Amino acid sequence: MKIVIIGAGKIGSTLADQLLREGHEIVVVDEDQSALDAVNTMDVLTIAGNGISKETQIDAGVPDADLAIAVMSTDEENLLACLIAKKLGVGSTIARVRNPEYSSGMRLIKDDLGLSMALNPELASAAEIARILRAPSAIKIDTFSRGRVELHKVNLPADSPLNGMKLMELGKVQSGVLICAVERGEHDVFIPSGTFELKAGDRISFVAKPRIAAKFFPKLGIKTNPVKRIMLLGGGRISYYLAKQMLEFGASVKIIESNAETCDFLAELLPDASIIHGDATNEHLLAEEGIAKMDAVASLTGIDEENVLMSLYARSVTDAKIVTKINRPTFSHIIKSMDLGSVFHPRYIAADHIVRFVRALQNSLGSNVETLYKIVGNKAEALEFRATAKSAVCGVPLMELQLLPNLLIGAINRSGKILTPGGRDTIEPGDTVIVVTTVTGLNDLDDILDKRRAKA
Repeated sequence: MKIVIIGAGKIGSTLADQLLREGHEIVVVDEDQSALDAVNTMDVLTIAGNGISKETQIDAGVPDADLAIAVMSTDEENLLACLIAKKLGVGSTIARVRNPEYSSGMRLIKDDLGLSMALNPELASAAEIARILRAPSAIKIDTFSRGRVELHKVNLPADSPLNGMKLMELGKVQSGVLICAVERGEHDVFIPSGTFELKAGDRISFVAKPRIAAKFFPKLGIKTNPVKRIMLLGGGRISYYLAKQMLEFGASVKIIESNAETCDFLAELLPDASIIHGDATNEHLLAEEGIAKMDAVASLTGIDEENVLMSLYARSVTDAKIVTKINRPTFSHIIKSMDLGSVFHPRYIAADHIVRFVRALQNSLGSNVETLYKIVGNKAEALEFRATAKSAVCGVPLMELQLLPNLLIGAINRSGKILTPGGRDTIEPGDTVIVVTTVTGLNDLDDILDKRRAKA
C-alpha cells in the first residue's frame, strides 16, 4: 500500500518505521527539514512542505495513495489535512485528535470529514494504564474480544509454585490458562511448547478470561488488589484521561503539576480529584502529599529523565504499583534494567492501533486483523483474527494444522464463549482467534499456516 504520513514527529517517525517494516511504500511530509533528516535514515520518500497545503499533498502523491495519516502538532491541522486529502481522492484517512474537548463530538467529526479513524494516543495510553491499575500485579494487560479475553504479563516470583514446572502440567494448577510467551534474561524470548520449564524471574505472558486470570494470580504466588489511592506526577493529557477513568472506578486520585494554568484546567474538569500545584521532582513535596501511603504512583510528565527519576524515588519509599511513561525509543536496554514498574510508550501504543487498521484495510476481503499488540519488547505480536467461510484453517483439528514455527493459538472466541484450544478443537467461520507469534506481518488468519511444510 502507498501511505502518506503528514507529520514527522515522534509518532510520525515511529509509524514510518513500523509501516515500512510491514512492506508498505511510505511518504513522509513535514515543514521541518531537521525532522525529515531524522526520517531519511529509513527507506522512505520525504517531502518538505506544509501538510495542509493542497500543492504539498499533490507533490506527496496523496491523490493516488491508499491512506493518509495526519499526525502534526495540532488537532485542527490534522483534521484539515485529512479533509483536503479526502477531497484529493485518497482512499482512507486517519487523524490524531488529542483535545479532551473534542472527545464527545468525535463521531460527528468523523462522519462529516469522512475520517476512517480518529486516534487519541493519550486516551489509548490511559486506558492501558487503567487496566494495569485494576490488576496491579501485572506488568501489562492487553484485551481481546471486547474484554472477554486478557493477555497478562507478570514476573514469576522466586517462591512461585510454578518455578521448575513444565507447561504441560499447568492444567493441574489452573485450567483455562495458556502461557503463550516467556522472556528470560535480557534477550531470550520463547513461544513455549508443553515441555518448556518455567524458572523464577521469567516474565510470562498468559491468555485467560478475566475471571480465570484473577484466580490464577494467587496460584502464581502473586498478591493482587485493585489500587484505591493513586498519585499522578504530571498533569498532561494522559493524567487527565487516567484520572477520569480511575475516579469512575472509585479510586482516590491526586495529581501534582508544576503549571498553575494546567492545575486550574484540571481542577475544573476533575472536581473529584486533588490537584496540587508544585514540582513533582521535589521529594519533600512528595512526602508531604503522602507518596508513601499510595497504592500506585504514575510518572507521566513530558520529560523522560524526570519520569525515570521520580519512579526510582517512588520505588525507594513505597511498595506502590509504579507506572512510568517513556517517550523516546532510545536506551531501551537501560530502561529495561531499571526497576520502573510498568513502562508505557505512547508512540508504540498509537502505532499498534494504526498498524492493526492498515492490516485490516490491506486485506479487507479476508480474515481481518481485529486486534493487534506488540508484546515482549516488540519482539512478538498478539493478534486477533476473524475467521470466514473462506479460511483454510476452518474445520481442521488444530493438531492437524501445519502452523508456522514460533506461533501459538492462545484462545478462540465462539459467539462470546472463550475456548482454551486443545489439539482436537477446530476453528469455525465467525470465530475470532487469538494468535501469539514472533513472526511479524501476518495479515490474514491463513497466514498462520506454514505453506512450505504443507506442500512437503
